[in-house]
Amino acid sequence: MMALATAHVDTYARDHLPPLETWPRLLLAPPTPHYPDRLNCSVELLDRAIEAGHGPSTAFIDGHEAITYLELAARVDRTARVLVDDLELIPGNRILIRSANNISSVVAWLAIAKAGGIVVHTMPLLRSRELQAIIEKAQIGLALCDHRLAAELEAATADGATCRRIVYFDGSDGGGYELERLAATKPPTFAAAGTAADDVVLIAFTSGTTGSPKATAHFHRDVLAICDTFSAGVLRPTSDDVFVGSPPIAFTFGLGGLVAFPMRAGARSVLLESASPEELVHAIEQNGATVLITSPTAYRRILQLGAAHRLGSLRKCVSAGETLPRTVFETWHKATEIRIIDGIGTTEMLHIFISSSEDDIRPGAVGLPVPGYEARVVDESMQELPPGQVGRLAVRGPTGCRYLDDLELQRAYVVDGWNLTGDSFVKDEDGYFWYQARTDDMIITSGYNVAAPEVEAVVLEHDAVSDCAVIGVPDDLRGNSVRAYVVLAAGAESSEALKDELQAFVKERIAVYKCPRSIVFVPSLPRSATGKVQRKALRVDAGLFLSSAHSHPPARNETETP
Repeated sequence: MMALATAHVDTYARDHLPPLETWPRLLLAPPTPHYPDRLNCSVELLDRAIEAGHGPSTAFIDGHEAITYLELAARVDRTARVLVDDLELIPGNRILIRSANNISSVVAWLAIAKAGGIVVHTMPLLRSRELQAIIEKAQIGLALCDHRLAAELEAATADGATCRRIVYFDGSDGGGYELERLAATKPPTFAAAGTAADDVVLIAFTSGTTGSPKATAHFHRDVLAICDTFSAGVLRPTSDDVFVGSPPIAFTFGLGGLVAFPMRAGARSVLLESASPEELVHAIEQNGATVLITSPTAYRRILQLGAAHRLGSLRKCVSAGETLPRTVFETWHKATEIRIIDGIGTTEMLHIFISSSEDDIRPGAVGLPVPGYEARVVDESMQELPPGQVGRLAVRGPTGCRYLDDLELQRAYVVDGWNLTGDSFVKDEDGYFWYQARTDDMIITSGYNVAAPEVEAVVLEHDAVSDCAVIGVPDDLRGNSVRAYVVLAAGAESSEALKDELQAFVKERIAVYKCPRSIVFVPSLPRSATGKVQRKALRVDAGLFLSSAHSHPPARNETETP
């Protein structure tokens, strides 16, 4: 239930939330703490860490500097003063951040929240067309931008109709641009806005913002709830931990894993503007990182580097963003003796809601509902299915979906108080949830249901395969047939013989009807800014791999088997 007294003077976000009757039913009982009616998540993450004695401890490290909690608080307060005194922010204004992962972007995020604004953090890879759609959807009047990313934002705001001002900062060395110059003149104190616990603090856009972007609204208490459920109940960090990872802070997986979780624990976080597998390994080794947060693809590529001997400081690893193949889990465990904590979360729910800690991990399963959440597998009528049957995943907890100004999407995502995530799952007799596919990635061929991730996981077990994605393609005889797009491992060469070998390999391990009837060798798979395979792009025939890296589709080597 929304608090009656909002601190927002600009009520655009609140006015464009969906009707209350379309919200999911929120679960706010223990282990989720009771949050007071007045709450500011910036204060709770930063000021409370200092009160707990972490002030002199390092909070963040990036490629330029390290900053303690006390130093961070001073920069946040100075920046918040700039926002209010010089840039005339009033509570409820939406402020866009355009930056890679660095300390300056964290300062901006916390300062906006502390001043009562609403953060709209965007992926560095977004182009002007995508940024323009976000600016219009969220009605953004002010943007804070790393000067190195100016071009696309300037193109997006050229008409000045909505976003009337861009203020630049320097994420590479922390000084010299307008935001830093203004902040240098301010005292390091700021009285936080008296925001309500359910005032909107974050508008997060889902992956793939072309066309009509999907914006999800999250409250101050939501940011704390993900810390006090998944992080506290599953990850269990301590103030001695050092976090590192690859997801952008603009992606809610990264916001939680690289900012909110370490701050809530008084730990430190290493922020990487570029986080290739090689750079991740180097950062772990250089900083003695203890918690790694990244995608299954990155874990697989780190293994391919043969770098396990350089990861001795790690004690916990978290995977999300796409399904974790069992072969990756088992190979990583064998190489490092660490059991990867798998999890599923959505932008709509803010972070992970099904997972398991090390002691409870069941290889191949995503896990159990995170403490504070409930989950079930349901049919099209929202009736709970018995163990062993495939159905739609329905979830509820202390966070939930609230689409900004999109009632049709809201009613599709939230049904009978439950969040329908768009995933197909099976629940076993012990209550563990087993991922099958995105609902739209379930391939029906000759009347059989085939889960694309299951086939991908088997293909990836072959030594000649580096990466793989599976889709269904139209088939006059079968309705759809299974097609695999395969990136070969170093040293492997495409050939008809290898295709035959891969198909035989799959048939030996899973049912014959799940075997790819066609195989396409490609140099790379299309992925989103968050690292997810873009299966929709694979379904586009002519423009299959068009991206900034390819001016034309690469040559393909395809075969069809009877």
